[in-house]
Parts: sequence; C-alpha cells; structure tokens
Amino acid sequence: MRSPRRLARGLARDLARGVARRVRDRVSYAPRRDGRPDPGEVVWGWVSYDEDPDRGKDRPVLVIGRRGRQLLALMLTSKDHDLDAEDEARWGRHWMDVGSGDWDAQRRPSEVRLDRLLVLEEHAVRREGGTLSRPVFDEVIAAARRFHPLET
Repeated sequence: MRSPRRLARGLARDLARGVARRVRDRVSYAPRRDGRPDPGEVVWGWVSYDEDPDRGKDRPVLVIGRRGRQLLALMLTSKDHDLDAEDEARWGRHWMDVGSGDWDAQRRPSEVRLDRLLVLEEHAVRREGGTLSRPVFDEVIAAARRFHPLET
C-alpha cells in the first residue's frame, strides 16, 4: 500500500504532465435521515434549461450517486410525457414513470429524465423531498445505464 505522501507526489506529477485522473460516477441506494442529500432521495435544486444554460428553475431531482464530492442526479417532472414519447425521443429526451411521493405536495405522478445526468454541489440542494423505493430506484438505474456509464 502506498503512503499518502507518495500518492500526493504521484498526483502532483500527473497534474504537472497534464494527466487528469477521472473521477468515476458511482451509484448507490443509501437514503439516511441525516440531513444530507443521499442517493435514493428526491431533493430540490436549481436545474438549467437545455436550450439556455444561463436560465433554469428550482425542481425536484433524484440523487442517484456521487462523482467525488458532487452529487449525481436525474431531474423529475410531473408532466406526463407518455403521449409525446416518440417526439421526446426524437429530440433525445427519454423519460420513465416513477410514481408519486412526498417531493410533490399534490402527490402527482412523476417522471424522471434518464438521458440528462446532472452534477450538483451538495450545498446547492435542499433536502425537502422524499425517498424513492428501492425497487423503483433500481429500475431507474438500469434504464439510465442505457445513457450513462454508471458504476455501483
């Protein structure tokens, strides 16, 4: 096992050479009642619009894992995309039904967008949502893997 000092020297050497070490996207299901956003939980955060990254809105997102210290998430909507699924797919947008939960005060059914992986800072989200069940979470991850290289 290499010492922390040797690891730090190796990283500094790699950075000096311009070699970046890729931080892997890791998914897990680990909701906890600890006040922090955890994988499996629906939290609220600011999400930019596809067509204009300078604009966006506060919306529910499903935390699916981490990239280093950042959160990996997929956005949710209460809009039903089943009727326009073919048109959405033509534009590269793919949705999956996840049911309803505490993240929506009116308990409307939600859909998660599978093709757009969000990377958020933990301090930039509010833990005011709910928790997805483990079976539904597992289905979301299986479907999202069609679009993203997610490791467990």
